Amino acid sequence: MALPRLLRLWARAPGLGRALHRAGSAPVAPDFNSFVTRTNTCGELRSAHVGQEVTLYGWIQYQRQGLFLVLRDFQGLTQVIIPQDEAHSHVKQLLSNAPVESVVRVTGIVSPRPPGQENLVCACLFLCAQHVLQGEGEGKKMPTGDIEVKAETAEILNSCKKLPFEIKDFIKKSEALRMQYRYLDLRSFQLQYNLRLRSRIVMRMREYLCNLHGFVDVETPTLFKRTPGGAKEFLVPSREAGKFYSLPQSPQQFKQLLMVGGLDRYFQVARCYRDEGSRPDRQPEFTQIDIEMSFVDQAGIQRLIEGLLQYSWPEERGCVTTPFPSMTYEEALADYGTDKPDTRFGMKIMDISDFLRRLDIQFVQNALGYPRGTVKAICIPQGARYLKNKDLESLKASAKSRFNQEIMEMICRPDGSLKSLLTKFLDEKQQSELIQVLNMQVDDVVLLAAGEHKQVCSALGSLRLESADILEAAGLVLRDPATFHFLWVVDFPLFLPKEENPTELESAHHPFTAPHPSDTNLLYSDPTKVRSQHYDLVLNGSEVGGGSIRIHSAEQQRFVLEKVLKEDSEVLSHLLEALEFGAPPHGGIALGLDRLISLIVDAPSIRDVIAFPKSFRGRDLMGNAPDYVTPEELEPYHIQISWPLAEKEAKQS
Repeated sequence: MALPRLLRLWARAPGLGRALHRAGSAPVAPDFNSFVTRTNTCGELRSAHVGQEVTLYGWIQYQRQGLFLVLRDFQGLTQVIIPQDEAHSHVKQLLSNAPVESVVRVTGIVSPRPPGQENLVCACLFLCAQHVLQGEGEGKKMPTGDIEVKAETAEILNSCKKLPFEIKDFIKKSEALRMQYRYLDLRSFQLQYNLRLRSRIVMRMREYLCNLHGFVDVETPTLFKRTPGGAKEFLVPSREAGKFYSLPQSPQQFKQLLMVGGLDRYFQVARCYRDEGSRPDRQPEFTQIDIEMSFVDQAGIQRLIEGLLQYSWPEERGCVTTPFPSMTYEEALADYGTDKPDTRFGMKIMDISDFLRRLDIQFVQNALGYPRGTVKAICIPQGARYLKNKDLESLKASAKSRFNQEIMEMICRPDGSLKSLLTKFLDEKQQSELIQVLNMQVDDVVLLAAGEHKQVCSALGSLRLESADILEAAGLVLRDPATFHFLWVVDFPLFLPKEENPTELESAHHPFTAPHPSDTNLLYSDPTKVRSQHYDLVLNGSEVGGGSIRIHSAEQQRFVLEKVLKEDSEVLSHLLEALEFGAPPHGGIALGLDRLISLIVDAPSIRDVIAFPKSFRGRDLMGNAPDYVTPEELEPYHIQISWPLAEKEAKQS
């Protein structure tokens, strides 16, 4: 096959390149010992190295009674035998007295372990930590378990003082302590694995986008101006009185301007900033894989991302099957009560309005009298066995406090009858029919809600996830963390009513999103009914990407800003003007890299896949940022601080 044709096939088939890569010659292994004075890492010595003199550098992970120690570096562990003879007394004294986590250099001879002692030493360390780095489970052989290094010479390069916590993954540390001593926390095998996997995935993404599909990696500014709508942005003072930069929440405007400039295909590993409260899956500064293309439609963007993830997905996490399933926003809300459904388990929302509509039940009739009034339910399998009364009360209280939604419970008894307040309105035949409608089995629990469609669906969608947490805490496995369910959610509304003023509209995605082609006319007559060309990528119930086809008409963009959103279009005059100079149709997407990696490694927080994250309150506990600035330092920026009374008194005391 001719090379040009092979390359064209590779580019067109997302999985073909990877298949050829695996089937052909193996990639060149990285040389971890180039340019440094060690001969080997602590994770690479095997029986084939027996008899060789080696020089290792690393941290002392463990030391036992002056007999041996375990040396650790980024790649693994090696057992070092401390010499006991008089000729090496200096080495013995040095290594026996060195504190744990001291940095040492050891030169010695690789020797086989004594018969029967292969892989014995530090088995606990290996099982608790080493398998994380190597991707091996408990019971697997320690990679360096067949050998040991008999030390001939040694040097303490830096002695370690008393540690604030042990450098072991199985030792629990407070979040605050981990953030304060992040440089120590980074020595853990789990964080080492997470960051190295992240690096590997990003490199594969670059290969796929740039080498296989012709994207151009372009850096965009992080000092810009405020964007109307969307998340809150950080302000940066300038030396011009009263004027501020803004840190962009995404490179949205720049990526569109690059399309106007004819770059055709742009991508960037982009730093983004949002001045919002932190959550386990959010940080004030975060990273996106940011992508934009000209002359593309929604289906093209989706195929690109499916191929990108398939190509860059780590082999130890299985494989990615494409194409990803898709559902509309309305379907997601109706079936799962959220626009980011976790499809790894069932318990879908059921509509029982038609069944109850014919019954003379006052609260049901009242609910169905609302615009889009409905009665819906979720069935919790075997809920009567796993949910205690306090759990059910907690679920109902959650729906009331978060959604102002009343919840009624129903339990299927062994005799086939229902235990519920609703049964006083139902005869035996109607109870039996309702059980069939809900497909209930003995000990199943149903949670029922009546009211406005979106409120009912949102409340039940939240209870679906909360009840799944309770069931799993009781030992029932519903969501396998090793399973990855991707899903496209499409056909979002273009605009939503503002929470603070429902008579005004805001963008559901952002103000540059194009309307659905079928709904373009509605944009000018009834914008509340317009669907958008906005698409979200969901993984295991978390949004990991979002994008849209953009408005490329200056006239339409100005109408959206001024007439629909009531925004001052002058703030975006540069973009509007650019759209008038022959802007091509274009669209794109951004993948949340931190969130994606955290799901791949099953981390409880994105802080576990970021080298130097902020705390829950957005603070850097290690460097104590943000910090105070003196009035003299503020003077060039024409800024004065108006101190809250409590802080003013604290500074004066």
